[in-house]
Amino acid sequence: MKLSTVQADAIQELGNIGAAHAATTLSQMLGSSVEMSVPAIKAIDISELGTYMGEEAAALVAFELQGDIPHGGYIVFYISRESAIRLTNTMLGLTEMNRPMNEMDESALLEVGNIMVSAFLDATAELLGFVMLPSPPALTVDMAHAAMSSLVAQMGEASPLNSSARSIRSTATSL
Repeated sequence: MKLSTVQADAIQELGNIGAAHAATTLSQMLGSSVEMSVPAIKAIDISELGTYMGEEAAALVAFELQGDIPHGGYIVFYISRESAIRLTNTMLGLTEMNRPMNEMDESALLEVGNIMVSAFLDATAELLGFVMLPSPPALTVDMAHAAMSSLVAQMGEASPLNSSARSIRSTATSL
């Protein structure tokens, strides 16, 4: 999929606005400042996903998009395992970084993912003028590439081929 410069700029700006709203929401939730960099966009072929997502352990909170979106799609809140532990430590009042993730960590990540994705979707849906609703979140803690490969495979099973291809491009674009 090739995007024109105008399309890429528009999607990047949309992502920037949505990410700023999500970061503000996280900052308010944590009661501390949150720094973010300007999101970058790159449309890739799904077969190249492994090149862009390493084999580091990560937590991915995935949502299926519903609402006024004709072909649906997915949005993923992606966070490295190290950052996930740091975040949940802050939320849970813990300090140990070298510890296994537990049910409290997973619950906290589901909640953070749900809140941040909802803030992102609210901001972008308002700009676009249509409703985007996230499904209940699903958490995967695995190697980043393996988790995304699993999501792509589930998308292929759940959707007709033509609709799935559009959803996959949408997911790759939103990363």
